[in-house]
Formats: sequence, C-alpha cells, structure tokens
Amino acid sequence: MYVADSRANDPTASVEGTARPATAGRYRSTIAPTVLALGTVSLITDVSSEMVTAVLPLYLVTGLGLSPLGFGLLDGVYNGFSAVVRLVGGHLADRGGGRHKWVAGAGYALSALCKPLLLVAHTLTPIGLVLAADRTGKGLRTAPRDALISLSSTPQTRGRAFGVHRAMDTAGALLGPLAAFLILRATVDGYDAVFTVSFCVAAVGVLVLALFVPGDGGGVGTAGPAPEGARGAGAAEARGAGAAGARPTLRAAVGLLGRRDLRRICVCALLLGLATVSDSFVYLLLQRRLGVPDRWFALLPLGTAAAFLLLAVPLGRLADRWGRWRVFLAGHAALLLAYTLLLTSWHGTALPYAVLALHGTFYAATDGVLMAVASDSVPRELRSSGLALVQTGQAGARFACSLAFGAAWTLWGDRTALLLSTAALAVCAGYALTLRPFRESAV
Repeated sequence: MYVADSRANDPTASVEGTARPATAGRYRSTIAPTVLALGTVSLITDVSSEMVTAVLPLYLVTGLGLSPLGFGLLDGVYNGFSAVVRLVGGHLADRGGGRHKWVAGAGYALSALCKPLLLVAHTLTPIGLVLAADRTGKGLRTAPRDALISLSSTPQTRGRAFGVHRAMDTAGALLGPLAAFLILRATVDGYDAVFTVSFCVAAVGVLVLALFVPGDGGGVGTAGPAPEGARGAGAAEARGAGAAGARPTLRAAVGLLGRRDLRRICVCALLLGLATVSDSFVYLLLQRRLGVPDRWFALLPLGTAAAFLLLAVPLGRLADRWGRWRVFLAGHAALLLAYTLLLTSWHGTALPYAVLALHGTFYAATDGVLMAVASDSVPRELRSSGLALVQTGQAGARFACSLAFGAAWTLWGDRTALLLSTAALAVCAGYALTLRPFRESAV
C-alpha cells in the first residue's frame, strides 16, 4: 500500500504506476497490518502442517507399506480435496457481508482438529478421511484469507503484499520439516510425537487469528485498518465493482466466469495444474535417485522452502513492475527445468540443491502472483468467490495429476511417469502463452 501525497487525488496519475515527479512528497511502500497478521497466522499454521507433510510420504510408503498408487490416491486427496470446498468458503465469506476472517478461522480450526486423529488412523480409508477433513479446512480458509490480503492492498502493490505473506508462510514451511526431523531423532515413537506437536502448534495459530487479525467490520473492503493513501485506488476499484452491478450471490459468483480475463486465468491454472507433480513425489524421486536415508528425508522440503522464502518478496515486486503473467509463466519454466534435471543421468552432489532451488523458485513465482493476477479481474464484492474459482481449478487439476502420476509410477516406473509429466507441462505452458489475460497491472 502507499502513504498518500498529492498524487492520491490526481486524475492524471498513471494507473499503471508509471513514475512521475511528485510536487508534494513521495509514495512510501508499506505493508498493511492485516497482511502481517495473516502472515503470522500462516507461518504458525505452516509449521504445523509441514511437520506432517514432511513425514507423511515416508510414513505411508515405508511405515504403512502403501504402494505408489495408494500413496498417489492419498496425496491427491491431501492436495486436491480442498477444491471441493474452496468455492463454498469463498461464497460464504462474500455472502456473509464480508465475513472473511470468521470463515477463514473455521477452516484453520478444522485443520487443527484433524492432526491428533492421525494418531489413531492406520489404514488407507481412515487416513484418507482424516486428510480429506484437513483439506476441507484448507479449502474453507484459503480464498477468504487471500481476499483479505487483496482487499488490504492497492492494485499496484498486490504482488508485493502476496509476496510478503507467502514469504512468512514459507518461513513456517521451512521450520516445520526441521521440527519434524528433530522430533524423529529425539523420540522413539517419532510419528506419533510429530502429530501431537503439530496439533499444539496449529491451535496456537487459530488463537493468533482470533486475537490479532482485524474483523471485517463493515463488510468487503474493510479488512482491518484501511491502507493509508489507498483511497484513490480503492475508491476507483469500488466504483468499478459497483458499475458492474456485482452482488455477493451464488449466481453472481458463477457468472464471474463470463469475464474473459478471469476465464483465461482459470483455464491456464487448470492446464498447468494437470502437469504439476506433487511435492511429495518430487522428494521421493530425489530420495531414490540419491539414496537419501530415511532419517534425512524430512529435510528435503527445506530446500524448496528456503528458495521460496528468499524469492517470494523479490519476485512479487518484479511481478508488479515487469508483469505478473510473465513472472507466473517464468515460474513454470523453472519447474520444467527441475523435472528435466531429475530425468538426466547426472548424479552430482549439486543435483538436489539445483532441483530444490528451482522447485522453490517455481512456487515463489506462481503462488502469490497468480492470486495477484486474478484479483485484477474480480470486483471487490466477489473477491473471495473469484479467487476461489481460480484456486478450485488449480487444486482439482493437481488432484488429477497426483492420481495419474501415482498410477503411471505403479505401471511403468518413476522415470516414465516423470517423462510424461514433463512433456505435458511443456505442452500446457506453451498453450498458456496464447491465453494470457488482456490486462495486466504491471507497474
């Protein structure tokens, strides 16, 4: 957001954020308290969730003896089931007069309650049900949370705001696997201890949300203190939404797909998601290529998280300046290169560092940037619903990819499965180049 000067009400100021001489001061970039509070909640919650994610592949495949196909099914549930309820969460947040905080809080609480249930689930069906419930919570909270971030920022700084949030979120993703690694080394019943500590940490995250994230108050667009100096941009955006006649109804939410820009974004997110291999499979592939001992497996996600943490804010700022869609597609180019390295015969010591760095770069260039791109095409009153449409397509596609990759691994081996995914990603990325949105807020 910006601290206003004389340009805030200047009708000749560039909406693209082109630099102009200021006669009465300068803009000064800041981050909304709402964004920082939500970043703190996400940091704590990701410590909890990534503790589980870091050990889950090994726990299921080695500990419980699941086949790659069975793991692919559960991993698809874990990463894709939230697609079923993201639209529900987005619609409830918009329809409830802008109750983004409370819908998000319900999602965080549900996910926290699922952690201790993993202590008593030891077969495919109950584990699948617990993971489905956990992802239901994620589905409920994601769109309202991202809507709060978007509504608390000016259009010109959304890339940076999402970058800051994702960096804080990823700090938790960095600490979670490290905590899991230390717990596994220090305890006899390591997995049970990981699940117990994960629940306690998740409960703290819910408490921080309830105490420190501002309520929506008057509805959409009032998430926490209004950004200083954002009145000009925010008012213009609100007028645009009002002119479009948007209302927080189910029909209006579904009707968002009638917007050509948003429809193209949804199609691209879906196609690219169909060729995005799950993180867990990437780590399993690295373990098999390098012979990583089981006790070190939980540290592999740290490489991805570290690259994500370092690059989220710089790439968010670059997206605001250079173009969000360009950065988004460049992130998929990094992922394509990571898959290519895994397919080569190279076994050098630099291989895991290169693959994990590229993997983290992919997330830094796409996760928050995609939400910033989509925000430009959605009116304020339907911000949660619009972001949920994009997230639903992407999550559903990744669910399908996990199932297909697990089946291909079981039938033809891991190398063939990865080769097919790499080819699919190259084709989908090439097609996405032809579907770029008409308007970009590159500043």
